Amino acid sequence: MIDEMEEDAWSMVQKNGNQFTINGQPFYVNGFNTYWLMVFAVDASTRGKVTEVFQQASAVGLSVCRTWAFNDGQWRALQKSPSLYDEDVFKALDFVVSEAKKYKIRLILSFVNNWEAYGGKSQYVKWGKAAGLNLTSDDDFFSHPTIKSYYKSHVNTVLNRMNTVTNITYKDDPTIFAWELMNEPRCESDPSGDKLQNWIEEMAVFVKSIDPKHLVEIGLEGFYGPSTPNKLQNNPNTYAQQVGTDFIRNHQVLGVDFASVHIYPDSWISQPTAEAQVAFTKSWIQSHIDDAENFLGMPVVFSEFGVSTKDPNYTITFRNTLISTVYNTVLNSTKRGGGGGGTLLWQLFPEGTDYMDDGYAVVLSKSPSTSNIISIQSNRLNTFNSLCSWNCRWGCKKKHLLHNSLYHDEL
Repeated sequence: MIDEMEEDAWSMVQKNGNQFTINGQPFYVNGFNTYWLMVFAVDASTRGKVTEVFQQASAVGLSVCRTWAFNDGQWRALQKSPSLYDEDVFKALDFVVSEAKKYKIRLILSFVNNWEAYGGKSQYVKWGKAAGLNLTSDDDFFSHPTIKSYYKSHVNTVLNRMNTVTNITYKDDPTIFAWELMNEPRCESDPSGDKLQNWIEEMAVFVKSIDPKHLVEIGLEGFYGPSTPNKLQNNPNTYAQQVGTDFIRNHQVLGVDFASVHIYPDSWISQPTAEAQVAFTKSWIQSHIDDAENFLGMPVVFSEFGVSTKDPNYTITFRNTLISTVYNTVLNSTKRGGGGGGTLLWQLFPEGTDYMDDGYAVVLSKSPSTSNIISIQSNRLNTFNSLCSWNCRWGCKKKHLLHNSLYHDEL
């Protein structure tokens, strides 16, 4: 009986206006990124690290993990060449999905990379060239019909994959929170944004045609583009408007359910003093929450943010300050039932994986102060999620209890 109740509670994440919901209750997200889970799950000697990450994340209340459902043409490739898969690697992804559910963590799965790590669009273009196509740029990924068919084939394969551990097809599995079209798409060969826009329009509808149940997001960094000249001053630098992305226009596409934004002031802004990074972070988040509520009518997830140990300002205190800034700015939206749908820290590592660290790794067991900040945020969001259904907003007697718990232990 309890199992049945558990199963019933584990239902698809949905969207109602600018909020995520599960079974009609709001679902504000405190989550994380660990991109390499599939590759680690291939080998018995490293598979335990996947379990460790989920265990540790779950212990501080993190409820969503974003990770790669791709590895194209590289070492331990999932897709060795177009439509040719390594079943052992696919079984490793099956394990990641099944293990996430054990720890009540939902997954955002990304289909391809903009960058060369794990293959990316450049690998697709290499495959196209090897097949005799006349391709001149990695951005042909977005426009050439054959390359687009390679991508669609991969999407179709993942969506229709029957998990060998759970026997649930991916497209039917509530463990999956959402699909991401691409990690940080950019199309610098067309600063007008038309080429990328056309690709997003085609692929969002394609995903929905196979899987109408799950939410879909693009994977964008959040840069404003030519459609909103009045917002360009919010960008971290002038280069950001020339990379072929357009936050508002891209997210007004049919089939896209929520917005994504990344936050990297340490590498984006020209004079990244600690104060400037905190100020930028606040304004960047606020402008995107305002847009999500006023223009897009959808939630926005700040799906990558972090501080690198390679940053000249880096101290554990500075990292904690930046994480707290992100959490508190988004929490201001949560408190009023707004469109700040959640945050995903870049990135959570278990112990003993330092060789994978890009500078941003947070190892909870080695960072008790950071762990505590994450835990407090989880508790605040859980309180909101459990106490107030989306249509009751603040007009309920739970308001007082909710208000007290959200303001308790203010950072």
